[in-house]
Amino acid sequence: MRLPMTRRAAVTGLVAAAALVLGAAPASAAPGDASALGARLTASPLGRDAVTAGPFAAASADGPTAATFAGADLPGVLRTGVITTSASRDDRTGGVGSWASTADVRLDLLATATGGLSAELVEAECAGTQKGVVGKATLTGLHLGRLGEVGAEPAPNTALDVDLLGVPVARVVLNEQVRDGDGSLTVNALHVTLLGGPLGSGDLVLSQATCGPASLPIPMASGAGLWAGLGLLALFGVPVAAAALRRRHGLTEV
Repeated sequence: MRLPMTRRAAVTGLVAAAALVLGAAPASAAPGDASALGARLTASPLGRDAVTAGPFAAASADGPTAATFAGADLPGVLRTGVITTSASRDDRTGGVGSWASTADVRLDLLATATGGLSAELVEAECAGTQKGVVGKATLTGLHLGRLGEVGAEPAPNTALDVDLLGVPVARVVLNEQVRDGDGSLTVNALHVTLLGGPLGSGDLVLSQATCGPASLPIPMASGAGLWAGLGLLALFGVPVAAAALRRRHGLTEV
């Protein structure tokens, strides 16, 4: 009875050791996601044809991880300079990050109501680490016309209501930060919603960065986990091998 019991114990030990070593292999869960885009527009200006454009310069941690677009030119609606985006994932730490930059923005769509809305550079960024997901927006050289003045780094979800002759026509949100139920964060540096009044209806996003929560770091097959696993393999593997040799030797003698 001693040999079968020893054999069963050894096999159990091998399974435990194998599980420990395999636990040091790359995790099966997918790492966190990250993406970015420079501009996206859907608008139906009153008295004009509907306009749908973008997303321009879309990037993703799954690839392409970087993108550049020469600039949007939609007469009477939107003009921009160079758009640049990037998104990344660090499989070692599980962290993700993304960034979007749109240069020389001129939002002609709101010119009638605001007297002109423009910016030299509109940027959004976010990062997901083991500590959490954070993001921010920077709008350099921002001019809001009759809407007043806002600093280059507005507080999250700074909202400005736009009216024309007393009629609400649009809403402008600076540094819009939207947290989803899955823990992800989307930062829209500039988000304009047309409310269906004299300017028509529509939605415009400039410089968007999205980050999911960081995934678990991928354990490396090194350090204490590796040595413990190898130790267990040695401890239980030797009895199994010895038992197999004795059994083979007995069969040979028979």
